[in-house]
Amino acid sequence: MDAQDTHVQIARLREQVEALMKDRVTPALADAAGRAESAMYGAAGVVRDQADAVSGKVREQPLLAILIAAAVGYALGRTIR
Repeated sequence: MDAQDTHVQIARLREQVEALMKDRVTPALADAAGRAESAMYGAAGVVRDQADAVSGKVREQPLLAILIAAAVGYALGRTIR
């Protein structure tokens, strides 16, 4: 095998790798990125809904919210020491 044959084989391999990337890897990555983005927006929506629910409960019962916050703060303070 001479240098010319080696260059031809390398060029063919490069074309095959590029074709595989274009046909299989790139679409798979795009699909995975799309699913990750959808999951992120879904999680953000859930967090937003939960924050709204907690905010509503705090508005309905502010004294209870203060007592719960104080108890959690006390428990964390005792745990950290």
